[in-house]
Amino acid sequence: MMRVLHRWPGLLAALLVMVIALSGAALSVFPALESLSAPRPEPGLSVAELASRVQASHPGVEQIRRSASGIVTAWWFEEGAPGSAVIDPATGQDLAPADPDPVLRWVRDLHRALFLGDTGRLIVVAGAALMLVLALTGGWLVAHRTGGWRRWFTRLRGPLAGRLHTEIARVAVIGLLMSSLTGLILSARTFELLSLETASPGQPAEVSGLAGMPLTQMTALAATPVSVLRSLTFPYPGDPDETFGLTTTEGSGHVDQGTGLMLVWADLTTGERLFAMLEMLHTGQGASILGLLLGLSALGVPVLGVTGLLIWLAGRRAHPRIAGNQPAARARTVILVGSEGGSTWGFATTLHAALTEAGDSVHVGPLSRFDPARHPAARRYLILAATYGDGDAPDSGKGFLARLDALKVAPQAPLAVLGFGDRSYAAYCGFAREAQDLARARGWAELLPYATIDRQSTQDFARWGRSLGQALGLPLELAHQPQPPRTQELTLLSRRDFGAEVQALTSILRFALPRSTLWQRLTGQGFARFQAGDLMGLLPAGSPVPRLYSLASGRRDGFVEIVVRKQPAGLCSAQLTALEPGDRVQAFLRPNPRFHAGRDRAGLILIGAGTGIGPLAGFIRANARHRPMRLYFGLRHPDSDFLYRTELADWQASGRLTRLLIAASRGEPRRYVQDSLRGDAAEILAAIRAGARIMVCGGRDMADGVAEALAGVLAPLGLTPAQMKAEGRYVEDVY
Repeated sequence: MMRVLHRWPGLLAALLVMVIALSGAALSVFPALESLSAPRPEPGLSVAELASRVQASHPGVEQIRRSASGIVTAWWFEEGAPGSAVIDPATGQDLAPADPDPVLRWVRDLHRALFLGDTGRLIVVAGAALMLVLALTGGWLVAHRTGGWRRWFTRLRGPLAGRLHTEIARVAVIGLLMSSLTGLILSARTFELLSLETASPGQPAEVSGLAGMPLTQMTALAATPVSVLRSLTFPYPGDPDETFGLTTTEGSGHVDQGTGLMLVWADLTTGERLFAMLEMLHTGQGASILGLLLGLSALGVPVLGVTGLLIWLAGRRAHPRIAGNQPAARARTVILVGSEGGSTWGFATTLHAALTEAGDSVHVGPLSRFDPARHPAARRYLILAATYGDGDAPDSGKGFLARLDALKVAPQAPLAVLGFGDRSYAAYCGFAREAQDLARARGWAELLPYATIDRQSTQDFARWGRSLGQALGLPLELAHQPQPPRTQELTLLSRRDFGAEVQALTSILRFALPRSTLWQRLTGQGFARFQAGDLMGLLPAGSPVPRLYSLASGRRDGFVEIVVRKQPAGLCSAQLTALEPGDRVQAFLRPNPRFHAGRDRAGLILIGAGTGIGPLAGFIRANARHRPMRLYFGLRHPDSDFLYRTELADWQASGRLTRLLIAASRGEPRRYVQDSLRGDAAEILAAIRAGARIMVCGGRDMADGVAEALAGVLAPLGLTPAQMKAEGRYVEDVY
């Protein structure tokens, strides 16, 4: 809900809000300029002395005013003509014309009314209200992204546009809140929507009837410092019943021109003081530093607008537009999608088109937004869910299980769950299975039995579609054509081969860094921004299903590197290991933020075997700050497949790698990485006590053995691998 409240006001009123913000930023400079240019009166200068000096220069003076920034201006009437000027308090002489700066007047008219009079004022008020909504919802979203208000300034990750948007927002949001809220309150007073009780001293009941007392001898004026003056109005010449009108930051009153005494005085009301403070907070008048800070906050609005638009466009690309997608409240069939890389959305689009053609009313949306209240007309729910990693929720499925578990009553419309995955993984369709089990436990009726799709099989999908059609009484044929991901061309720079002599060819392939467009750099798409641990995908010739490889390099390394082992009957690995320098491949990047080393100072315990060394080597290569890193590396034999042997020695010598332990399964003695962990238990425990994290990369069997070994190692601390996973201190990238 907060995202909707934040997104649409920003998109619909972006130009108006930018005009208000930029003109406000320009106005914020003028109080600072006035404060710097205002002549400084000598300390302790009284209103009596100032008035005397001005009167000596202009005997017909009628009024003296002092702005919040310290500019003193006088108005007079002499020889039948009016006059005005900015005054030097030290001499009472003219410094400059009193006419307002034409640039200031132009910007102020733009900011307050868009040059449209009262109509423009109403439009500006609407813009200020939208800015307030954006600031409030933006603040909530920043706290949500950073993990709470206490982590407001935590380090951010992700695409450049998203990071820049949040970085600026968390600095500017307080200023934007202050400017928009105070602007709305002041506008309400201008349009008389808020009444303000004012203090009026009234006319004095009696005056002395005398005149001609020198200004410097008037007690009330002599006791008032210029620093609190707002205005002094002189009596009409020759009328002894007139008084001096004095207004200060504390109140207003009347001074007898014959005795110099204060005849009547009224302090400012609480409301007047409040509005004076609000005006100062909004304009910066009298607080030039605050004004500049507010102006800087306003300058962030155009950048927030542009980056917000880029985020919105990137989101629309991630969730494809589906022609004829019905509103959630009117759809009879609701398709909820849990997808990590986007391929499941393609299947959902095909299903949507087939059901729509059969006469159904269908809505497709992300599984993360599941809420039965949004679907009052639903007659059936279809969940299409992929799985991330070892049974985790995919990107667009986060939060679904918690929402379902929180329901008091399961939806009335029946459910069918279809899982997407790869049978070679131990947690095949693990998230979809968990969703099905929880739905059954909550008493949610089944439309179809739970089913799965292996490796994006279009044949499996078509068979499931026919079963769905029979359940609905509709002729349903699902002819899905997977949309290939957008790729970039990579050129192989070099290759290093290992393990050929033991019939286990493994290659370190280094590709040239492809050029990135401005759009890709702003949105973080393509290879514009990546780290070791992210995934490089390739579509092998003869297959529509991409293969993913963990990256052993980051963008700053200046190249793209992966480690590939040639698998028996492996289509993609055979093609990759046949490449020669200069050959080209089409590849795409898939972020994998859950398996990043991070930028904190906590130590890392890196555990890998075989090609699992790839991302771990990338973490070590990037460890320029010499963060404590320990590597436990399992291989067959040091003479055949010791990947990164030279680099690891160099990194250990330079301090990027703290400790290296090798486990050779075909060496003497025969040793596995689990054995190294048990033998180094004391060192591992010390590192864990100091806050170290564990990162495991490699095959599923190896990862299971590592978890079993670490269960024993961690026991003295009362910890288990499962507990550390829940805390985010134990992460795996397994295959």
